Amino acid sequence: MDHFQHRDGILFAEDVPLPLIAEEVGTPVYVYSRATLVRHARVFRDALSELKQPHIAFAVKANPNLAVLRLLANEGYGADVVSGGELTRALKAGMKPEDIVFSGVGKTHAELQQGLEEGIGQFNIESEEEGYELAAIARRFGKRAACALRVNPDVDARTHEKISTGKRENKFGVPLDRAAAIYTALAKEEGLDMRGIAVHIGSQLADLEPLEAAFGKVGALIKELRAGGCSVTHADLGGGLGVPYKAGEELPAPAEYGAMVTRLTRDWNVQLMFEPGRVIAGNAGVLLTRVIRVKRGIERPFLVVDAAMNDLARPAMYGAWHDFEAVEPTGEKTIAHIVGPICETGDTFAMDRKIDVLAPGDLAVFRTAGAYGATMASSYNSRGFVAEVLVDGDRYAVVADRIAAGAIMDAERVPDWLIG
Repeated sequence: MDHFQHRDGILFAEDVPLPLIAEEVGTPVYVYSRATLVRHARVFRDALSELKQPHIAFAVKANPNLAVLRLLANEGYGADVVSGGELTRALKAGMKPEDIVFSGVGKTHAELQQGLEEGIGQFNIESEEEGYELAAIARRFGKRAACALRVNPDVDARTHEKISTGKRENKFGVPLDRAAAIYTALAKEEGLDMRGIAVHIGSQLADLEPLEAAFGKVGALIKELRAGGCSVTHADLGGGLGVPYKAGEELPAPAEYGAMVTRLTRDWNVQLMFEPGRVIAGNAGVLLTRVIRVKRGIERPFLVVDAAMNDLARPAMYGAWHDFEAVEPTGEKTIAHIVGPICETGDTFAMDRKIDVLAPGDLAVFRTAGAYGATMASSYNSRGFVAEVLVDGDRYAVVADRIAAGAIMDAERVPDWLIG
């Protein structure tokens, strides 16, 4: 459920008509619904109500906007971060250091040190080498770093290959058959507090079977580690739960996921940790765009909109689907190609899509754009960065300014020796 609904023929975000935002802020613009974000955060938390004190850390990479993070901090969420920049954002948004988990396969020396200095709650170590480096830094500062070892369970998440993270050939985690030996060795390192196992097999999972298979392997590993004398008090089960991108699409609900986790982990005797991202933010946002022109094609017309692949990269990168609909539909339908203005054939949102009839100047939205939307934007073709808006009932605020191409150029320099 989301709070983007038509009223009297006009699409609203909660109680704000989208044409008003387009007029006052311009297009393209991301529009987020506070009510939807809050609802999804609470539904996910409620799905885990049978567990004892689960730790929920929002995957900041899904939507790092400071207002979104502050809203989730107010809902009691921590942060799962994968860079020093995301760590800084989470702290600035009011998330407690002890509620922050630092994941990611390529943490630099400076980022490991930053996490230690900020006193974050847990590092998810992705390799034996990273563990030894973190131990050395911690010893130098007279600290102990709480850590979980991320394992690669060699489970196919059956999602897009570019967002699959749990197969043997993926770069993430340590091989399951070496995990016990690596954990045991790192547990002997002064400076490390090895306390748990972490796993994450991919994003936008459409069924629970791969997750259940991965969690079963984690449970077996925990038993093996304890039998070998190691302490295991935490298990980070990652994220990955999918959201419906197509109207009418059925995916596992958080309640089904929670029931599965409760059943599988009943005897683990650990604090469970979770990293939801897309399932919280995905359906809480739309990308509002305006039609530039309708270009005659050979078989189908091209509907050229002012949003582009630099604003919403998922269709170009993954061939991803986003429902597309008019803000003020007439009831007429057509079949068209939806494209942006960038000089790349890849700047295509949909081909042969049945859509509302639209004319130049009309407004439309790409649905389910609250996750992996603005966060993946670029300035390709010297386009600026898209603005972001958060709606709360009948009011809204610009929570990320539009950054013009000129402002981006202000950060560039021409050396004196190139000036004649």
